[in-house]
Amino acid sequence: MSTERARTSRFSDDEINDLVLKLQALLTHSNQRSRSTGASAWRILKETCSYIKKLQREVDDLSERLSQLLDSLDNINGVEAEQLRSLLQ
Repeated sequence: MSTERARTSRFSDDEINDLVLKLQALLTHSNQRSRSTGASAWRILKETCSYIKKLQREVDDLSERLSQLLDSLDNINGVEAEQLRSLLQ
């Protein structure tokens, strides 16, 4: 099975390692620790997934806060509200 899988693989080991190193460079907190401990590709991929999930939560939180802010602009006079809306969008 592994031989069959290797033949049909789209990426070489070098290409995969290069992509993993690029991911590692994007993970600033992981980057320092992983280099010193020789983190595996599995560890880097796991940390990347966790980081992406964290970013998604942050985007959701910021979207909610922005929505609340825009709703509160309804209580401000029309000109100021429009100026703030144009800055936020």
